[in-house]
This record gives sequence, C-alpha cells and structure tokens, in this order.
Amino acid sequence: MNMQIETTIVTDYAALVGGAALQIRPAAGVLALDGADRADFLQRMTTNNISALRPGQSAVTVLTSPTARIVQVFTVLCREDALWLLPAAGEAAALARHLRGQIFFMDKVSVRDISADWGRLRIMGPAAEPTLGQAGFAPPPADEGAWREQDGVVAVRQQGYDIPGFELLAPATRVPATADALAAAGAHPLTGDEAYLARRIELGRPAPGHELTGDYNPLEAGLGWACAENKGCYTGQEIIARQITYDKVTKSLVGLRLPTLPEEGAPITVGGQTVGAVTSTAWSPALGAPAALAILKRPHNTPGVQVEIDGRSAEVVSLPLVD
Repeated sequence: MNMQIETTIVTDYAALVGGAALQIRPAAGVLALDGADRADFLQRMTTNNISALRPGQSAVTVLTSPTARIVQVFTVLCREDALWLLPAAGEAAALARHLRGQIFFMDKVSVRDISADWGRLRIMGPAAEPTLGQAGFAPPPADEGAWREQDGVVAVRQQGYDIPGFELLAPATRVPATADALAAAGAHPLTGDEAYLARRIELGRPAPGHELTGDYNPLEAGLGWACAENKGCYTGQEIIARQITYDKVTKSLVGLRLPTLPEEGAPITVGGQTVGAVTSTAWSPALGAPAALAILKRPHNTPGVQVEIDGRSAEVVSLPLVD
C-alpha cells in the first residue's frame, strides 16, 4: 500500500471515529409504494411492524423467504401519501421486481422506482448531527428512525443500523450541492471504502452482501431487533417465532481477533469440522490488528473460544469489537 493511499485511509477513519464523514451512495436507489394497502402489503411480507409507522417515522425491516432466510433488508419511510423504501446499493430493481410479483389482484398497491429522481448520501460519526445543523439542515427528532424533510432534503436518524448517523435523500440534481454544503460545514467526504469497512466491523454492524444474505436468517445475522414479536403473520414468521420462543437460534454474529487477514467467505473450523464462515474482514486501526465478523454455530460462538481459519488460530470475541 503506497503512502498516499495510507494517508487517505487514516483521514477517512479519523472522520468516522472523531468527526463527521460523508459517503455519497450513487448505487443506492429509492422505491415508492402507493395505494391504500401499501402498509398492509409490507406488513404481511417483512419482519418489522410497518403498520405501526406514522408520517415522520421509519423502520428497518427484512424481507424473508418461506424458510426465513434474508431476501432483502431495507428502510421504510412513512410519508403522508406513500411509503418510501431505501434498499441496499444496487438492489432497488431486484426489490421492485420481487414486490411486484407479490401483488394480488385485489391489492390496492403499486411500486414505483424513483431512483432516477433521488440520490442518497450518509453522514456518520460523532459530529454528524451538529455538522448537519451547521450545513443548514435541522436534524430530525431524537427518536430512532425519525426523519425530517427540509428544502426537499430528507434526513433519517439511524443509530442502530449501518454506521451510526443520518441517511440523506436529496433530489438527484441537488446531490452535488448537498454534499458541498455538508463538506463546507466540516463533513469529510470519504475517499474509499476501506475505513468505512474497518469501522463497520469494529462496531459489529452487519451489512447487505456480507452478513445480510440468503445464507442466514435475521436472528443469525444480528437483526433480531428488526423482527417485531407483536405483529401478525408474515413470510417466514413461524420459523423466526419458534426460534425466539424455544431458544433455537443455532448461529450468531460474532467478532474475531486473528493474526492475519483471512479471505471473506473463508470457512471456520473447530477440530476439523466447519462451524461457520468469515463474513467481513479488515485491518482495525483501533485494535492495531486484523479483525473480522463471522456467523458461527453454537457453542463455538461464545467469546473466548478458539477456532481455526486456514490453519491459523483465531479468538471469538463479543461485539462491538471496540466501544
């Protein structure tokens, strides 16, 4: 790694842990659900209590398969006249296609892809909120998932999902000006993904394409908090409810401390038997050592357990890896 790249990673990381970091997300789209049945439609397919949302609120929810495996994870914004969906980067078209395939002829609901009209950014770090205010955007209320729209820009408070901060939606033509305003107020634009990945791993936050995949269910991948227990049936609900009620969650998301960086997807073994896989890996500046996330089977998911990756020993640790 050359010195210039190292310097940019250090600067990016410093903003994430001590200031405000700005990430522009050009591949992250936006969908709109219209129609009188829009909330009931999502309620019967995803894990969170969408029917309880009111305008100004949002929730992270999981679209699950009949076997309770993760199909998509996305944020739902409740507006007066529609629900807006914020899927993972590159997943808007797939989510729209899936949802349209689930509409029955009696459902009063339609799906629109409005990604061409809206851009997404995220401001993260301990100074994210004051920086948002200094840029002229009043932060939303303090409740998790609260959002506020000001001058056409929507800010969503998300401390429990992704790296803590605010997901921002701006009209596509105003994304550059919005980013410039935030940078002028002190937000540091991230120059790459390396520092973001390292910080996400340190905080133990699962992400689409890594932990949040069809290989796992939400409980195994660390999204049990997005599975409402006080709602009616949804696809995969019986399996998830049974696992919660009877303590049948046999895998969980854990951290790993290890001497060298493994490959993502590398099998993790104990006594020659595969007990899980590495899901995310990066060098941790806070630990000064390699770090990883993994999803491991019981009882090997207990902190202090020694496992092997590519013939090298690693230690299972609790999350987050750092405070």
